[in-house]
Amino acid sequence: MISDLYRRWLLELWNGDFDLAYELVTPDFVGHWPGMEVSGPGGLIEALRQGHAPFKGVKVTLDVGPVADGDLVSARWTFAGTYRGGMPGVTAAEGTRIAFSGHDILRAREGRFAEYWVISDTQSLNQQLGIG
Repeated sequence: MISDLYRRWLLELWNGDFDLAYELVTPDFVGHWPGMEVSGPGGLIEALRQGHAPFKGVKVTLDVGPVADGDLVSARWTFAGTYRGGMPGVTAAEGTRIAFSGHDILRAREGRFAEYWVISDTQSLNQQLGIG
């Protein structure tokens, strides 16, 4: 069921079980982030590692959904963690707690995700990190 697949996507994969990408996405998976696209499970894993790297204690939670319609599923989530330091342009102190929300839309094919679109509240994240 697509809703169960999404819960594994968000609550297991995004909470640190990155190798699960090989099970949850198709070999030709395409992920669309604003300003960036990734391909395949390996590209997804690299994007996840980069997104998690500046933070420790990352916890991604499901806020609304998932809402399924045919081969599509969507949901709202929150990403929270503690800033580790090292990001250029950040004025927040190491140890600063951050949290921001976003929305996912995924398209499934043959029991795995083939395509992903995400939009997240980077303005809120930037404010918490003291960027801009």
